[in-house]
Amino acid sequence: MDNGARAGANADMDFDADILVAGGGLNGTATALALASARFHVVLVEPRSHTERKADNFDGRSYAFAISSMRVLQALDIWPQLKDVQPILRIKVTDGRAGEGPSPLMLTFDQGEIEEGPMGYMVEDRYLRSELLRAAKSSGVTQIDDRVIEHRADGAGALVVLGSGETRRVRLLVGCDGQNSPIAVRAGIGRMGWNYDQTALVCTIAHEEPHLGIAHQFFMPSGPLAILPLSGNRSSIVWTERAARAESVQAMNENDYLDELRPRFGSFLGQVSLAGRRVAYPLRLSIAERFIADRVALAGDAAHVVHPLAGQGLNAGLKDVAALAEVVTDANRRGEDFGRPEVLKRYEQWRRFDTMALAAATDGFNRLFSNDFALLRGLRDVGLGLTNAIPGVRRAFIREAAGLTGDLPRLSRGKEL
Repeated sequence: MDNGARAGANADMDFDADILVAGGGLNGTATALALASARFHVVLVEPRSHTERKADNFDGRSYAFAISSMRVLQALDIWPQLKDVQPILRIKVTDGRAGEGPSPLMLTFDQGEIEEGPMGYMVEDRYLRSELLRAAKSSGVTQIDDRVIEHRADGAGALVVLGSGETRRVRLLVGCDGQNSPIAVRAGIGRMGWNYDQTALVCTIAHEEPHLGIAHQFFMPSGPLAILPLSGNRSSIVWTERAARAESVQAMNENDYLDELRPRFGSFLGQVSLAGRRVAYPLRLSIAERFIADRVALAGDAAHVVHPLAGQGLNAGLKDVAALAEVVTDANRRGEDFGRPEVLKRYEQWRRFDTMALAAATDGFNRLFSNDFALLRGLRDVGLGLTNAIPGVRRAFIREAAGLTGDLPRLSRGKEL
């Protein structure tokens, strides 16, 4: 990249870079890459070493990508490089109890109901992570293995202090440092939300029979079980249990763990075995009260954490990435100081309503389905059956889940900044 053609803000030699992104996870690296593609000088700071982050070991984590998220990665030239991408061709939503099988009334979505092709895609974390890091490096992002321990904002920029004692003065600090974001805390941004008393047990299984590209969402009283197709005869499992029960399940040996899973999973894919590590994480709803502060913008989990039942966490984060990059890029092209509050407010207004709507929807569905009340169970099953019988309603659900509705940023439409 020609440094002389970078964003105009970097011409001021009082600044070490245009933008510093704190947090080198998926959202942070994608943010740095998107901004670098618009010719900003970006510094990406992450405590874990670059070698550790790009390691090709499989830890069981995979992600369901909406079409809009796939388009973001297409626009950033990541998508064509990814390995073992598995299209989601159908989705089946059912209700029931472990060991009893699903209710006969179910909701089925099919890729043929929309024009854009597969409703989504499954991608393994290891491949996504390594490709994002490769692209960030080739795009000229300055990557530092360290952590941000302090920042001070003023009218012109922010002074960022690293753990090593080094400082970087930038126009804008982007917090992609997780749901307990130290950037947000130092900026005086509080959070609202609650714990669900649920834990997600995540693993990958190998199975005898082909999954045919079908994703399953099975709602049980303790929480939903998602069975998501991966390449080959493998599926990603996101199994929600009450927190106390999940702790004991996670502590089981492999055979006992599978014995606990099988009554919930069923036998429709034949014999199953574990393929990779098991991980567990507590579930909560956590929304930042503001997405911006002086010279600060939050994105990804630093801005919002929702229930994983719809698989929308990373998709929402990539919408943040696309919206923030567009707002900042357009402001810079107009000659505005892109770190000013009036510019960052555009980003917050763009993303906050959509985030709150997603949080309300996932919270509502979890509360509606994660119980064993007979009356509610009957109403849920009837609702699933009625929805399944109305093609227009099914199509609307598919388009919403695929990220094809609303005011989409350019990257989310597959267009360059």
